[in-house]
Amino acid sequence: MLKGYLVPHPPLIVRGVGDGTEIPGTRAAYDQIGAEVAEYDPDVAVIISPHSVLYADYFHISPGESASGSFARFNCPQVRFDVTYDSELADRIAEFAVHCGIPAGFGGEKDKALDHGVMTPLYFIKCKTIVRVSLSMLPFITQYRFGMCIKQAIHALGRKAVIVASGDMSHKLGGQYGFSEEGVAHDRYVRACVEQSDIRRIFNIDPDLAESAAECGLRSLMIMCGAFDESRVKSECLHYEAPFGVGYLTARFAADEPTDSLLPLITADKNARLQDARRGEDAYVRLARANVEHYVKTGKTIALPNDLPHEILTCEAGVFVSIKKNGNLRGCIGTIAPTCKNIASEIIQNGVSACSRDPRFEPITPDELGDLTYSVDVLNAPEPIGDKSQLDVKKYGVIVTSGIRRGLLLPNLEGVDDIDEQVGIAMRKGGIKPTDSYELERFEVARHK
Repeated sequence: MLKGYLVPHPPLIVRGVGDGTEIPGTRAAYDQIGAEVAEYDPDVAVIISPHSVLYADYFHISPGESASGSFARFNCPQVRFDVTYDSELADRIAEFAVHCGIPAGFGGEKDKALDHGVMTPLYFIKCKTIVRVSLSMLPFITQYRFGMCIKQAIHALGRKAVIVASGDMSHKLGGQYGFSEEGVAHDRYVRACVEQSDIRRIFNIDPDLAESAAECGLRSLMIMCGAFDESRVKSECLHYEAPFGVGYLTARFAADEPTDSLLPLITADKNARLQDARRGEDAYVRLARANVEHYVKTGKTIALPNDLPHEILTCEAGVFVSIKKNGNLRGCIGTIAPTCKNIASEIIQNGVSACSRDPRFEPITPDELGDLTYSVDVLNAPEPIGDKSQLDVKKYGVIVTSGIRRGLLLPNLEGVDDIDEQVGIAMRKGGIKPTDSYELERFEVARHK
């Protein structure tokens, strides 16, 4: 048997960090879950935490026989936990993952102390032993497949288990992290999926929406859903609230009757979304895609197609080419001012740089090409401005110049919501200190997606 719970992890809910009365609805839901788990009496709780060791391309499983932690960083050192790890189950999860080609294991842990994403659930949910796993920034579908490996390991060892997906919903609901409509839309979408027991629909969420919402629980939920593969899932929303501008969703999941694996349908949905996106590409984006695909496969740039619009062949402008993989940035390089004879050549040049020379990423490989989406920003000529009051993060990009150092940030980027943040990021990109004198320019872009 297998039970699962999606839970938030606000430390304030722990008596001593808070006074025991904050977030009453979430506390009541947690108390209900704690009673259910106590009655179920599992052998092990697999706790998925976004605040454990986190890698972009690797699922970390906490190693060893035991671990400890406390809420000392939240001024409550007296609340502490000493847990025993089910190392046999952890080993089997890693084995199944590696066998399936999923990068997972025990490497890279520098601090073995328990994180609050684990300890907050453990304050209410008691269990003999646990396995602590982290999520990754790998594709949504890979989160599901990793959850399938957890299920295989549990069944192989005959464990009676509970899966705890720890994570908050949007952090952009009006608190210290600001407000965005995307945050509201994200939480409404996930709640509807849970209320309707629609696991498949969870994986159809727009990755850009999730990123803009600044959530930390979606991938935990996706891993847990994978652990229920080949079962019809009954899910129920126990409580939702957002008292501090962060969404707290508490829900239960249970396996009903056996059914076919959901993985083929999730895979088909993903491929259909990519095809829809490509059908909507204009000439600018089609050129960027065709050039990157040709360059990655052959090491050579593409010849200019014959059907390009007149302006792309006759106008000059600075251009940024951005590449995303499953909603995550995979490369972005551009020019502030034109360096080529026309926009088409600028797209080709900067597309090669974005896919192979962005210092933040490894070069794109041929097997990634099917998962990539592109955008092209064509920059208008920048204009000097007197101060930050003349900026608008949605409308204008910014260039910060101090001597020979220069930093640029495009407009209307996910997660950049105020002018100070926009200017600060541009300064850091240019190696400009807050104490340095600098000049500002603003520019508009034509964004092709």
